[in-house]
Amino acid sequence: MTVKLIKNGVIVTAADTYKADVLIKEGIIAKIGIDLESEADEIIDATGKYVFPGGIDPHTHLDMPFGGTVTADDFETGTKAAAFGGTTTIVDFCLTTKGKPLKESIAAWHQKAGRKAVIDYGFHLMISEINDAVLAELPSIINEEGITSLKVFMAYKNVFQADDGTLFRTMLAAKEHGAMVMVHAENGDVIDFLIHKALEAGNTEPIYHALTRPSIIEGEATGRAAKLAELAGARLYVVHVTCAEAVQQIAEARNQGVDVWGETCPQYLVLDQSQLEKPDFEGAKYVWSPPLREAHHQEVLWNALKSGQLQTLGSDHCSFNFDGQKDLGRGDFSKIPNGGPVIEDRFSLFYSEGVHQGRITLNQFVDIVSTRSAKLFGLFPQKGTIAVGSDADIVIFDPLAERILSAETHHMNVDYNPFEGLKVTGLPVSVLSRGEFVIQDCQFVGSLGTGRYVKRAPYKAVNR
Repeated sequence: MTVKLIKNGVIVTAADTYKADVLIKEGIIAKIGIDLESEADEIIDATGKYVFPGGIDPHTHLDMPFGGTVTADDFETGTKAAAFGGTTTIVDFCLTTKGKPLKESIAAWHQKAGRKAVIDYGFHLMISEINDAVLAELPSIINEEGITSLKVFMAYKNVFQADDGTLFRTMLAAKEHGAMVMVHAENGDVIDFLIHKALEAGNTEPIYHALTRPSIIEGEATGRAAKLAELAGARLYVVHVTCAEAVQQIAEARNQGVDVWGETCPQYLVLDQSQLEKPDFEGAKYVWSPPLREAHHQEVLWNALKSGQLQTLGSDHCSFNFDGQKDLGRGDFSKIPNGGPVIEDRFSLFYSEGVHQGRITLNQFVDIVSTRSAKLFGLFPQKGTIAVGSDADIVIFDPLAERILSAETHHMNVDYNPFEGLKVTGLPVSVLSRGEFVIQDCQFVGSLGTGRYVKRAPYKAVNR
């Protein structure tokens, strides 16, 4: 490994903004200072650029089976696209199967990722049932496998959904062993009823995906999960928050001292429910769960990020091609595979719409896109900041570069871009993972399988 020096850039962390140089040895940040050239083999000029810690995407779905198909991006294409977008660590969701050992699923996810990932990765673990066998496995999964976040679905009835008893018992076990429980917060039973009523009435178009999952249902489930977390004394993380009702429930719970955290996603900040009304089945491209909301929810989400009521930004990257996958739902919106391609554009979109538009500060950007996830998911200070001793996961970012988001130029393995034609300001020019270039001058220079699995520490108290 060459000793690298990043010179003339402006370092931005969650707490500070300052001009200094970064010396990298053996994949670690060795020094931060001025006039360190004599110690370097290679000098990287970052004049006019920000030097950010690598983005951490806490919410991805790569090589994941869903709805009779498999996501279009695997750990090769997905992590390459993430790197182009300024993300150097992802935490992917490992699905489990009832009646089978949890470690079988973990082994399968290691097999998916191990020889393909070009950036570092960890796993969340889905919990669909709680019994003696599951409870017996959890201590070693948390403490030896380093999987310290457990996902429970409150939606997708008869597919992923767990009942409240399973959720509560998962919370109790997580609290005991230092893990955090994550929830997809929608009322799956009510959604199932509304879907059947819509289809019986002949309402089959993509817009009915949103109309059968109203925001009040997300708010109700979020509040219910928060109450259960309060009762269990557990830490709760609500994924992909989309609406005012859910934000209100999280804010109220936090004000009452409940250890609850909230994530939103770029799609909910810049797209709205009207996208699902596009003609000729184009609306299927915008079918996520929870669905895109009416536009007035966007300001609530931005304000919640700025005020700290929401703390992180995930992509919820779950890509399906329009042709051959999304169109499985022609004539029945409930059969449209849920999800969209976001992993590559998360970082730049959030900078452009957040910092460039004056909605958040530079330091808030770093906290939300990287640092807070590192702290919550047991990666800090190894990742999520620029500090001596931390991994040299670094993004050299041009704040003035402009580009148009498009399927023609993105690196995700999918035939459309939900943000097609949107102009963004700010571009990751070069990206280093543990001190080695993955992206250099906007070109991929990494190698398959160089991404490492990162064991995460059981949680400690985080400043709320």
